[in-house]
Amino acid sequence: MTDVTPTSPEPGAEPTGAEDAERRAFTANAEGTSGSGTLNGVAHGRRLRPMVVAHRGSSAALPEHTIGAYMRAIAEGADGLECDVRLTRDGHLVCIHDGRLNRVSNGTGRVSRHVLAELDELDFGSWHPRPADVELVDVDLAGSAPDDPRTRVLTLERLLDAAVGAGRPLQLLIETKHPTRYGAEVEDRLVAMLRWYGLDKPHDDTGVRVTLMSFSELAMRRIRPLAPDLDTVLLTEFVRPDRREGRLPIGVNVAGPGIRVVKANPGLVAAWHRRGHRVFVWTVNEPRDVDLMMELGVDAIITDRPRMVLERIGQ
Repeated sequence: MTDVTPTSPEPGAEPTGAEDAERRAFTANAEGTSGSGTLNGVAHGRRLRPMVVAHRGSSAALPEHTIGAYMRAIAEGADGLECDVRLTRDGHLVCIHDGRLNRVSNGTGRVSRHVLAELDELDFGSWHPRPADVELVDVDLAGSAPDDPRTRVLTLERLLDAAVGAGRPLQLLIETKHPTRYGAEVEDRLVAMLRWYGLDKPHDDTGVRVTLMSFSELAMRRIRPLAPDLDTVLLTEFVRPDRREGRLPIGVNVAGPGIRVVKANPGLVAAWHRRGHRVFVWTVNEPRDVDLMMELGVDAIITDRPRMVLERIGQ
């Protein structure tokens, strides 16, 4: 699948009237305040500190995209959870980063060519070199059967249940992976599931709030009419020359640069902020990089090591 990139205005040009109004609407939706005035460290639209988001769960400690990694991140105090979703052959959304199974399981082949029952027979945890100091007490690392030694595939439904059941504010950042043989069906099924949970729009309460992400601009354009009230993040590993003044595509209100992008171009954070965009940076795993993110004033730090980041920023 090839993404179609819209023509951008000249670098540094001011937004048109329609463009400016549209961006203002998205910024208003993105302020993240609750009835009490705060949510996940936000007060009246202004973040008190960066949001700390567990990348694929607390994935330095436990196998990525397993329920144990996410439950550990919640226990460590992470403000948010990040996951990738893919569709199985029988239409289930599963939390797996790679298109192929080889790296993260004892299976082989493409995720999209397996039905959920086949994935549920695999082990998604034995590959991980768990540090010796990681305790598994009270962490459901394996499956639902007490005698099942496998770390089982995580469905998005089970992750949503865990997030909703946490009983505290959580941001859930969901990335749709592309290209995929299923194209727009990924976004269609994702938004349908969010609607079923009542998470397709922000609510003035202290529960789960969802943000949708992708490297694909086409995916972001598809999401917009399906879930117009949700924040959207365009993930980037490089910045196009015509967007170095802080521009984002229409309908996207959060910049999602990789840590290498920010370290090579630290002035981009201020450029995005000047245009009213928030900045979520991935994957920040080193203490010195956490310090830099604090200096630059980013809005979210996405990390494999949420406990370390929280300790580093004094939380």
